[in-house]
Amino acid sequence: MNIYKKKKIIILAITSIVCIGLFSAYIPIIRSQIAQNYTMAASTNKKLPIYCVDTKGKPKIAISFDAAWGADDTQTLIDILEKNDVKATFFLCGYWVDKYPEEVKKLYEAGHEIGNHSNTHPHSNQLSLEENKKNIMDCHNKIKDLLGIDSDVYRPPFGEYNNTVIDAANQCGYHVIQWDIDSLDWKEYGVEHEVNQVLNHKALGNGSIILFHNDAKYTPDALDTIIKVLKEKGFEIGPVGDLIYKEDYYMNTEGRQFKREGSTENTETTTENSNN
Repeated sequence: MNIYKKKKIIILAITSIVCIGLFSAYIPIIRSQIAQNYTMAASTNKKLPIYCVDTKGKPKIAISFDAAWGADDTQTLIDILEKNDVKATFFLCGYWVDKYPEEVKKLYEAGHEIGNHSNTHPHSNQLSLEENKKNIMDCHNKIKDLLGIDSDVYRPPFGEYNNTVIDAANQCGYHVIQWDIDSLDWKEYGVEHEVNQVLNHKALGNGSIILFHNDAKYTPDALDTIIKVLKEKGFEIGPVGDLIYKEDYYMNTEGRQFKREGSTENTETTTENSNN
């Protein structure tokens, strides 16, 4: 073997030894970083509203309406719901309560659940904890002053939420409600589209929460058909408050609410999020 090849082998051997040493030295650092990242991921606790509910096989769903603008269709919706023997939840904005107190009374007297949809319909994600609480409680107090009830279901405006929004609502005694079936009635695609959007939605199933709006153009014409077909499918339809669990429950990562094994039904507690 010539001198050049011997030098090359020696250089490669030294380089390998140095690399192995360096790698060995960095292993604890790499492990530490992985552990740190894992700890950060495990400690991340994104809170979720209730999108849907595990009803333990019972074919139960809820219908809900957001009321933030007009009120022309209120009696029509009440009549359709009454004809089909269905109670629903109406999430009301505080300024809607101010403007249409008689409509609020009609909804309540017809047996429908009155929910809170904030006082001024803000982008709640942009508000502090205290600002969110004030917006929620201003609406809460308007409903209580008018009807003498304490509402306990809250839907954030625009469906926007973060941990601050959910903490604010929980501290005000509210369960935060989203939906897993959006009728898209606010887009005004037409009656047939709205009917198909709900009845053929891939998420429709036991424990679903359906979103409508009280002043959507085509909802009065679509609602009767939707309800009738849902009943033909075997679903029992009611308000959100009768569907959700109000104590001893946990949430999975898709916002489905589960009752803890061995616990009893509904009274109030805070939510617990789980990655299970």
